[in-house]
Formats: sequence, C-alpha cells, structure tokens
Amino acid sequence: MSFCCGGGSMIGTKGTLKHFRTQVHNVPLLVCPVCERVEVHYKVESEYEILAEYAHGDGTPEIDFQDYVMEDEATMFENCVNMEEDDPMTMVQSQIDMGLDLLAVAKKINDEKWERDLKRRLAVMSLRRSRLQHK
Repeated sequence: MSFCCGGGSMIGTKGTLKHFRTQVHNVPLLVCPVCERVEVHYKVESEYEILAEYAHGDGTPEIDFQDYVMEDEATMFENCVNMEEDDPMTMVQSQIDMGLDLLAVAKKINDEKWERDLKRRLAVMSLRRSRLQHK
C-alpha cells in the first residue's frame, strides 16, 4: 500500500503520462485523493522509465503501456484500499475511516506533526464527503 499526506492511502488507477514529447497511455498509477500527487505504480516504475525513454528516443508521439508490459491488473492493485472506479462516497468514507484510525495512533505516540497532517487530510476528505452528499 502506498501512503501520502500523513499516511492516508493512495488510489489505484490507470492514466496517461507525458515523457518529453511522448504520451504513454494506460500507465498504472497511484494518486493521492488529498494533494493529488501522482506516481507510477512501484511494481512497474522501472518498466515505465525504460519504455518511455525508448519511445521518446524513437520519436514516437504516443504509446500504450499495456502493449508492452503485461502486468495483471488484479495483482497490480491488490494492496490498494480504493480504486478510481469505486463508488465515490464509499471511497471517501474509507479514506476518512483510515485517517481516523491513524489519528488515534498518532495521538497515542504523541506525534504532533503527524496529527496535524492527518487532521488536514481529514478536513479535505470531510469537505469532499459533504459535497458528495449535496449532489
């Protein structure tokens, strides 16, 4: 599981990344729902870098990651708490629940910085939940 913003989990998805002038489609990604940091999934990070470099070197404007790297999607995202296609309300609630669990741990070990990070994360996720409830 990948973590960001004080320990909250990142969401598994696939997307397009631009490497110089080459767009690489269907790259397995991890996205933070709070700060929106995006990173290539650690299981295929080196394959992405190699493929993107070769495609750029060949002057290829677009390439599909899935055509060259056959990683099983179920295995790839098995340790992700949420996926992008999950129900948004369920996803937000599980992110809040995890944040509250981690906040209890941070308080128990008296880690004030971690507490602040988690409270900020919880505020963002609570606002997102409110917006979803009003839709």
